[in-house]
Amino acid sequence: MRIDRKMKIEDVVQTYPETISVFSRYGVACLSCSAASYDNIEVGAKVHGIDVDQLLADLNATIIARN
Repeated sequence: MRIDRKMKIEDVVQTYPETISVFSRYGVACLSCSAASYDNIEVGAKVHGIDVDQLLADLNATIIARN
């Protein structure tokens, strides 16, 4: 499975806890706030001024590396 831009941040972190370090590196600190439960990755990236494609590449590289 690949992480995509429409996935909720909270779902990604719960399914792939190793992605927390990636979100933190990008300054997405809302992992435990209520926004994480309804914001998808695309919205979170936009709010934080992050290139969503690069964030997705790093998130997916992290989950691929665990296998």
